[in-house]
Amino acid sequence: MTAGSTPSSTKSALIVVDMQNGFCHPEGSLPALGMALADVDRAVRQSVLAVGQARRAGLPVIFTRHVYRPGRADEGQNLTNLSGELAKIDGLAAGSWDGGVVDELGWTPADLTVDKVRFDAFLWTSLDPLLHGLGVNHLQICGVVTNICVESTVRAAFMRDYPVTLLGDACAAKTPRLHELGLEVMGEVGLATVVSLADGYQVSDPTELSTEVAA
Repeated sequence: MTAGSTPSSTKSALIVVDMQNGFCHPEGSLPALGMALADVDRAVRQSVLAVGQARRAGLPVIFTRHVYRPGRADEGQNLTNLSGELAKIDGLAAGSWDGGVVDELGWTPADLTVDKVRFDAFLWTSLDPLLHGLGVNHLQICGVVTNICVESTVRAAFMRDYPVTLLGDACAAKTPRLHELGLEVMGEVGLATVVSLADGYQVSDPTELSTEVAA
């Protein structure tokens, strides 16, 4: 602990970003459109490990799903322009298999789940009040896509003063380069502490969180 700081009790949560069939399953909508993610099997496997560790440690586990209502009026023009082919096959439709969390993660309707329609999981969702209600003041994040929805969510968390630990090997992007660039940007800027489960990191509550106090 450094001078000018004091220990504060911490409560961490694991946020699993968009680990859905549409992104992660070989028969999902994104792979069908030629937008499969590189190393997604590793990301799913490591996310399963992370969820198991979090549950054993008694941490809240929150799943996000990027899904659209029937008619896709909530998709927005920019996202329609970005991935118009997805709308043609009604990909990531709310309530569909494509929009659901992959089976490997053991999701059930009893799990804490936040649905979103933008990259940032905080934007127009109940995520922030949910975290406050749980007493959470530290986030551990994994999921897809590393340089898009994961990075957008990490940035939003940082701007809301949540310290973030990013489970780098439990994330995936369209290419290994984009994945690594995303991790580098988030880590070098200081938006998150990037760690690897393969290197022995364990998902649990930090022992203490130092917060600045007035001199």
